[in-house]
Amino acid sequence: MAVKIRLARRGRKKAAIYDIVVADARSPRDGKFIEKLGTYNPNTNPASIDFSEDKAFQWLMNGAQPTDTVKAMLSYTGVLFRRHLQIGVIKGAITQETADARLAEWKEAKEAKIEGKRQDLGSAKEAAKKAAFDAETKVKEARAEAIRQREADKAAANAPAAEAEAEAEEAPEAAAEGKATTEEQA
Repeated sequence: MAVKIRLARRGRKKAAIYDIVVADARSPRDGKFIEKLGTYNPNTNPASIDFSEDKAFQWLMNGAQPTDTVKAMLSYTGVLFRRHLQIGVIKGAITQETADARLAEWKEAKEAKIEGKRQDLGSAKEAAKKAAFDAETKVKEARAEAIRQREADKAAANAPAAEAEAEAEEAPEAAAEGKATTEEQA
């Protein structure tokens, strides 16, 4: 019986989440499986891969064949490198302590790389948010300036008319005052 480590789809439309399963190669994609190893969520950035590395390693050592996608995930998490080192130990090329040290060193480097990507994504997101806020502030200031300019233009356009009205109102008062001063003189 050929055994494969593969993905079984679940989740809603356009938001798939996958189970990492060990199944007979002849069974359908979402059908019967031997053992569930974990889950894979490609909707996050970076993608979330959560599975039992020890069980996957055990199945690989027993001859299970991973599909291309699962092989990439096993490589990403270091299970294939662990298998490679363990085969070296079995053949006598290296010792178990050396293999464990190399695997630990590789995992530390990989974790640092993943954490760096998360931080870069976070800082890029913050920078984009700040740029959008600055752009909104510029638009708001431009609109406020345009409104102030419109009000100043209206005031300037109404100023000659207001002066003419003020002069027109002052003229009868001045004429009335002029009559009053001439009557007083007589």
